[in-house]
Amino acid sequence: MDWIAGIQQALEYIERHLTEEVDYDDVARVAFSSRYHFQRVFSILCGYTLGEYIRNRRLTLAGEELAAQKIRVIDAAVKYGYDSPDSFAKAFQKFHGIYPSQARLPGARLRSFTPLSVKLSLEGGCMLNYRIEEKPRTILLGYTRHFEGAPGERFEQEEALFIHTRANQYLLMGLAEDPLTNYGVIHHVSGDGYDFSIATRIPDVLRSRIREDCVLREEEADRFHEIKIPAHSYAVFETERAQYPTLCHMDMRKKAVSEWLPTSPYFLADAPEVSVYHWYRKPHQGERYIEIWLPIERRPQ
Repeated sequence: MDWIAGIQQALEYIERHLTEEVDYDDVARVAFSSRYHFQRVFSILCGYTLGEYIRNRRLTLAGEELAAQKIRVIDAAVKYGYDSPDSFAKAFQKFHGIYPSQARLPGARLRSFTPLSVKLSLEGGCMLNYRIEEKPRTILLGYTRHFEGAPGERFEQEEALFIHTRANQYLLMGLAEDPLTNYGVIHHVSGDGYDFSIATRIPDVLRSRIREDCVLREEEADRFHEIKIPAHSYAVFETERAQYPTLCHMDMRKKAVSEWLPTSPYFLADAPEVSVYHWYRKPHQGERYIEIWLPIERRPQ
């Protein structure tokens, strides 16, 4: 119940401070959590980052005040934390579909993002197999993009990254220890987004020679960089074997955080989260699966 009460208290704290600078450390503190753990769990459970939630609530309130003729555009920009009327107008137009000045017109159509509230419901009762493993320090070779925006947009960005970087993937597969296994790495998580890397494990000797011995042409080698995953404890979950395990990957990730994590003696640690894609080819494509590595630390007694 502490975790449920903590999230509700954090939501109430945010709502009281929407017209002030919201300190993420203070938000996490009222949720009995660390900043990193709270941001990660919040984004997984809610489907958007803490920064997106705060921004959407502020723009909702700004729209209501402008429509009611209670405030000028420049005052709304200052009140809801924007550095200039231009940056406020850009964010407002992206959220509401109209400019702040148009919100003051009769019949203006605005969007409303209602505040979240925690409701206790009966959940769980499903089998979720996992194992705790100590993973050694690992260096992968890959490429990275930073993602921001609504959850649908982020999914589309990740999907587009996989689809439109086939040449990069084929180059990595040609160098990989196991060409049927690649890695998706979530790291540098912030209140507004995260870095997402597609990577593979390259033999150490080969990885060190990629530039020196022209294993790849210079323009090809420049596409990639090393992604360092420190030695850490991980809770490892596996999807069911299927031709397209990506369809259940995110659902299992959410269940692991919403159902397993709160009842476990662990919390999410400040380390990369890893998805390992075992992508077998014909005639074994029905045996494909994804491992989800959640970085964990034991809760203090």
